[in-house]
Amino acid sequence: MWGALGQSWASSGHEIIFGVPRPSEAKTQNTVTSIGAKASAKRVAEAAALGEIVVLATPWAATEAAIREAGAALRNKAVIDCTNPLTADFSALTIGTTDSGGVQVARWAGGASVFKAMNQTGAHNMIKATFKGGKPVMFVCGDDETRKPVVMRLVAELGFETIDAGGLAVARLLEPYGLLWIHLALRRKLGCEFAFGILRR
Repeated sequence: MWGALGQSWASSGHEIIFGVPRPSEAKTQNTVTSIGAKASAKRVAEAAALGEIVVLATPWAATEAAIREAGAALRNKAVIDCTNPLTADFSALTIGTTDSGGVQVARWAGGASVFKAMNQTGAHNMIKATFKGGKPVMFVCGDDETRKPVVMRLVAELGFETIDAGGLAVARLLEPYGLLWIHLALRRKLGCEFAFGILRR
């Protein structure tokens, strides 16, 4: 996910700084090289401090540790949470009904403006969100109405029809929605080359 998002946003002219535990690792360096001069990799806290907007694209099990490593650098910044609080086998959510991973991220990242987005389809579709039937939809939720338009524009740059779904509490709806995509892709064998859309009369 992080590589796909970085590639897409770099192609729109944004500078990308990947925050990773080991910046010199071969996988990370290969991704940076493939993107080109717009990309670099640093340790998590340094990348978070330098970034104008922080995008959280971690496996759920690593999410709290990544936020704690970023530390105070997340204060007063927009954090786009792309995670889903999945079980290890991707079959269910570990948080739900009355809470959400997005709200838990906001608790861990005290002082940050957290938005849930990019959790509703696979990484393949972040690189090129182009489909025969039109634009796929991506819902965004978050409480900071001042920063939300910037987040919405970034998501739209990926090729999605971007819809404001409301406050961060709506993440409890968007994470099961993301799990449905995973279920269809992996268990119902639809593959990864599909996304949801909205039809209007």
